[in-house]
Amino acid sequence: MLTPTPISQSFNKIIATIESCKTKNQLENASRMVKNFKEIYKQVGYPKVLSYSLERAIYKKYFICQ
Repeated sequence: MLTPTPISQSFNKIIATIESCKTKNQLENASRMVKNFKEIYKQVGYPKVLSYSLERAIYKKYFICQ
C-alpha cells in the first residue's frame, strides 16, 4: 500500500530540482514535474500560491539557463 506524500514535501523537492537545473533540457523535465504536481494535487486541492511559486521558479531559472 502506498503512503501519501505531504504536499509541502513534494513542493520542496520540485523547488530543489528546479534550482539544480543547469540546462534547458533539465528545465523542461522540471517543468513536466510541475505539471504532474498540479495534476496529482488538483484532485485533493492545494493552495494556488504553490502553483504560482512553481511557475515563477521555472520562469526565473529559464533566463539563468540561457
